Amino acid sequence: MSDGISIDALGQAVGDFSNHEKLGFDLGAYVGDLAFEEDSGSEDISLEGLQQELEECESDEVVANILSSGAKLREYAKGVENNLRKVELDSIEDYIKESDNLVSLHDQIHDCDSILSQMETLLGGFQEEIGSISSDIKILQEKSMDMGLRLKNRRVAESKLAKFVEDIIVPPKMIDVIVDGEVNEEYIRTLEILSKKLKFVAADPAVKSSKALKDVEPELEKLRQKAISKVYDFIVQKLIALRKPKTNIQILQQSVLLKYKYIISFLKEHGKEVFMDVRAAYIDTMNKVLSAHFRAYIQALEKLQLDIATAYDLIGVETRSAGLFSRAREPLKNRSAVFALGERIKIIKEIDQPALIPHIAEASALKYPYEVLFRSLHKLLMDTATSEYIFCDDFFGEESIFYEIFAGPFSVIDEHFNPVLTNCFDAIGLMLMIRIIHHHQLIMSRRRIPCLDSYLDKVNISLWPRFKMVFDSHISSLRDANIKTLWEDDVHPHYVMRRYAEFTASFIHLNVEYGDGQLDINLERLRMAVDVLILKLAKLFPRPKQQIVFLINNYDMTIAVLKEAGPEGGKIQMHFEELLKSNTSLFVEELLVEHFSDLIKFVKSRASEDSSSNPERSITVAEVDPLVKDFGSRWKTAIELMHKDIITSFSNFLCGMEILRAALTQLLLYYTRLTDCIKKIPGGSGLNKDLVSIQSIMFEIRKYSKTF
Repeated sequence: MSDGISIDALGQAVGDFSNHEKLGFDLGAYVGDLAFEEDSGSEDISLEGLQQELEECESDEVVANILSSGAKLREYAKGVENNLRKVELDSIEDYIKESDNLVSLHDQIHDCDSILSQMETLLGGFQEEIGSISSDIKILQEKSMDMGLRLKNRRVAESKLAKFVEDIIVPPKMIDVIVDGEVNEEYIRTLEILSKKLKFVAADPAVKSSKALKDVEPELEKLRQKAISKVYDFIVQKLIALRKPKTNIQILQQSVLLKYKYIISFLKEHGKEVFMDVRAAYIDTMNKVLSAHFRAYIQALEKLQLDIATAYDLIGVETRSAGLFSRAREPLKNRSAVFALGERIKIIKEIDQPALIPHIAEASALKYPYEVLFRSLHKLLMDTATSEYIFCDDFFGEESIFYEIFAGPFSVIDEHFNPVLTNCFDAIGLMLMIRIIHHHQLIMSRRRIPCLDSYLDKVNISLWPRFKMVFDSHISSLRDANIKTLWEDDVHPHYVMRRYAEFTASFIHLNVEYGDGQLDINLERLRMAVDVLILKLAKLFPRPKQQIVFLINNYDMTIAVLKEAGPEGGKIQMHFEELLKSNTSLFVEELLVEHFSDLIKFVKSRASEDSSSNPERSITVAEVDPLVKDFGSRWKTAIELMHKDIITSFSNFLCGMEILRAALTQLLLYYTRLTDCIKKIPGGSGLNKDLVSIQSIMFEIRKYSKTF
């Protein structure tokens, strides 16, 4: 080995050194004397640049010490060489002294080398044995993987076979439950197991080719037929219970039928014909039961109906008129509900209240306008339809069955509602029903139940034409009114105008939250018709003043009624306010002309003339003197007469006082113009003693203003 050879060589060398030491080794003989001879050619060395190098090394401490001591460089170098030689000799002697230890170290290394050689041989044997073991392990690993794969395949086959056996086998307990058991929760669970087996047999092609199916299939078919027969009888019995009088249908549906809704799913999958029979039986049962319930409820509601209006209850019909065969009726002017909304608006606020209970209302001898009955009927319809729709969707899994069930109840309601609608002449009631339908549509939308959408739309569509027809009848009654029979020798508000005001206010109130443009158009048409009629009635009064008073009273009353419906005003209210304003101005002029005609005539014709442009027509004292004296003698009396006249002429005291104040203000203006004119007349100062001071007139005006 190369390592061994090198170690032996090292040992041999160390031994030689050791022997030399023993024989008296002379180190000096080997090394010799170290002597430095001066270089003979040193004098020829060039010293150029020496000064610069010395300056550069001046900062070096050693060089500085040498230069400062003045020692020669050659001597210094010789001393260094001697020191190095001495150190070298000391180091060699130290190695020689340790030669025994080195020999011992060599022997130890040699022993270690032999031991490691033996271990190498041993480990080589181990490596060969491990190689053979590794091949054995590899063989075992391959066998293990093969066994694992076989086990996995066997487990897969076992699971499939176990599932097949489980799905196709018919346990005796299942047979006992299907054949002899009562229909209960356990029976339902067994039906679910039977359904899975029937689906398994029908769906898996591999099952159809198996021999096991030939043994099991007849038994499964018998169980299917037996289960269908049994659950059909059970469901039919439950449906018969629905027909019993005073049965709470919703409780029976929720607490009984829904518990067995899987029966319907089973029949739908494994007995389609029987399912259709059950479906038809349920539709027929619920159709008849609900139809009977709604028919009885409607008959009970009809006893509570309060007749509001007839075909003759129109705005423009005189109170004394009646049809040839009409029944005796109380005067229309006392039947405020025909034209005024009143408390009927509460039905909108109570839109979601429970339906009326007829026998309780009948026992209390209460009667209701038709819109109250209409709301109750449709509230009951909504609640019943919602419950039935949800049940049908949950129990049968289809929504279409609802419409087949409710064909009967819809027909019953239509049989009742169509004649009522045809004979309804209550425009306010019709509009209330339209609003009720609108709110009911919102309620059903919030419930997310669409089953009544088409029905409610149909009712809404039928209500609007009838409302339009009745509303047009009111307009026609105004246009075709006989003013001679309507006219009364009374300047107070006419009952036709009061009807119009209440009628219009009712619809304005009903339209506040809806903004129905079509209704606004109809109200404008009605307003135009009443404008024409009231002017015709006013013209029947012989005196213009009476005509104006009549118009003012009617316009004022109309505005007051409209303000109750909508204090923010509207186009119609603004129209009547303009008419009131213009007629008030006309009345003020008429009133003043009646008491101060000469004064007004003079002020209007003469006071504004310019005397300088036409001296011949200048105003003289003689011309004005009678006017001043006449006014001074009776102005207070005239104002008192005006006050009494206004008090008796106008129904609304506040309106009358407002008119009186306007008249007195206008009188003050006329008289002020007269005094201004007198000041311009030559010699007019002589009339000052007869002039009434402006302060006196203002005092009188304030006196009546306090009354106001």
